[in-house]
Amino acid sequence: MVYVKWAFIILFWGTIAAVLNYTLPQYDVVRITDTYEKRIDPGENSLFWSRADVGNDTTTPNRDVFFIQTRKANGKVMVYRNEDTGWGWPPYFKVHSSNLQAEAADMKSTADAPRWALMRHYGWRSEFLSIFPNAVKIKAVDGPDYKVVNWFNIIFLTVFFALLWALYVRWRRFRQRRIDPMLENVEDSLYATGDAIAEKQGRLRRWLGGSNAK
Repeated sequence: MVYVKWAFIILFWGTIAAVLNYTLPQYDVVRITDTYEKRIDPGENSLFWSRADVGNDTTTPNRDVFFIQTRKANGKVMVYRNEDTGWGWPPYFKVHSSNLQAEAADMKSTADAPRWALMRHYGWRSEFLSIFPNAVKIKAVDGPDYKVVNWFNIIFLTVFFALLWALYVRWRRFRQRRIDPMLENVEDSLYATGDAIAEKQGRLRRWLGGSNAK
């Protein structure tokens, strides 16, 4: 049971950590190299795709999706999708994917004359699963060494863990006041019942022993 308990705890907190890591905003300083539009047929990875642009038909299985090709200061390539989130999950309320694509196209540059941009996004990049992070906002910055403090994540995680701690403290107090005494009463009753049964069994053995002696 101990292994099952720890497996459940690890699975539970691992799931929460994965959801937060996927959903919370992240920032990259990149150089935009190209933008394009591609027809996508979501399959087994449909969970990691958003939805059609707000106002368009959302019932068709395939659709055109904007993409933004970039290169980081360390030379690594990163490709972002550019999809609306609308009023769904994650709650970014993004409805401006077309405008964002126009901004990205206007900021394209070459290695000889680079223009650097701060890309706000969420999600993961997996070549194996063919999933891409979703670009949310683009802002021009001075250079590849631009530093950004992710205040939203700091505040959100602080409040999130503070709430978890408050819930834990209240649950612990409730358990100590209500549940633990009840369990102790049940345990005492079981012990008392066991003692009574043992005493009756002892009397029965003594009576049987006396009867056999006669």
